[in-house]
Amino acid sequence: MSEPAAPTVPTEAENPQQEERDGGGGGKRQKVASGERTGEKAQYRTSKRTAAPAKLPKKKYYRQRAHANPFSDHNLSYPAAPAAQDWSAHYPQHDGGGGDKRVEIADVGCGFGGLVVALAPRFPHTLILGLEIRLQVTQYVEERIRALRLGGGGGGEEHSYENASVLRANAMKFLPNLFEKAQLRKLFLCFPDPHFKARKHKARIVSPGLCSEYAYVLRPGGIVYTITDVEDLHRWMAHHFEDHPLFERIAEEDLRDDVCVEVMRNDTEEGKKVARNGGQKWVACFRRREDPEW
Repeated sequence: MSEPAAPTVPTEAENPQQEERDGGGGGKRQKVASGERTGEKAQYRTSKRTAAPAKLPKKKYYRQRAHANPFSDHNLSYPAAPAAQDWSAHYPQHDGGGGDKRVEIADVGCGFGGLVVALAPRFPHTLILGLEIRLQVTQYVEERIRALRLGGGGGGEEHSYENASVLRANAMKFLPNLFEKAQLRKLFLCFPDPHFKARKHKARIVSPGLCSEYAYVLRPGGIVYTITDVEDLHRWMAHHFEDHPLFERIAEEDLRDDVCVEVMRNDTEEGKKVARNGGQKWVACFRRREDPEW
C-alpha cells in the first residue's frame, strides 16, 4: 500500500520509531501490515498531507516529546554539499532558491514554526527556513505554511508566505551540508533544550565546535539571536559565544529597535508560554566578526 508523502518529510511508515504514542479516541495506536500508523492522530496527519488544507492544522494531532537525541541519524538523508540540495519544493515561487535567491534566515530548532511564520511578512523578500529534528512537529509546520499560502490562516493575511519553509534536519551534525560559507545573515536559537544534567551538556545546541559552524554559515556582520527562560543556559550560551574569536556580543541598547528580538520574545510558542507562566526571558545576541587577515 503506497502513501503520497510531503516533498521533504518521510512518512510515518518510513520512520515508525520516531512517532509518539497516539492517545485519545481509539486508545493505543494500531498498525497495518505495511507498518503505517492507523490511529486517530496518524489518520488526521495523513488526511492533511493528501488534501488541500482549508484551514490551519490542529496542533494536538502533532504533539511529540520535546527531547530528541541529536546524536542519532534519525534515518535522514543530507546533501553532500549545499549546492546539491533541491529547494524547489520549499520555495516554488522563488526559483527554488536558485540563482541569487538563497536562504538567509534560519531558525535552528524551530518547533511549531511561530518564529518562521512571524518573520515571513516582516522580511518578504528574504527566504526563511526552520530546521526541526522531530518528524511530527516538522509535519505540523509544513501544513501550517501550506494553509497560510492558500489563505487558510483565517486572519485575512495579505502575505503569501512563499518565502517561508521548514526542513527536517539535525542542525548539530549537518549544518554545513545545507548552507554555504557566509550564506546566512540571521540565525536563531530560541528556547533550546537546556539539558540540565551535566552529562547531557554535550547535547546543548551551543558549544565551541558548534559556534565555529555558526560562524562558518554566517556572513560577517550577521547575527546570532539567542533566547531562553533558563538563566544557567543563558550564561552557558553567552560564555561560549563571547569566548569565540569570531563573535562579539551586541549591547542591549543596540537591540531595542531590532524587530527580530521583539518577535522571538513574543511570537514564538515557547515565548508565549513563558509569558503566560510569568517567567523571565534571557536574551543575548552576537555579531559575526570579519574574518582575520592571514
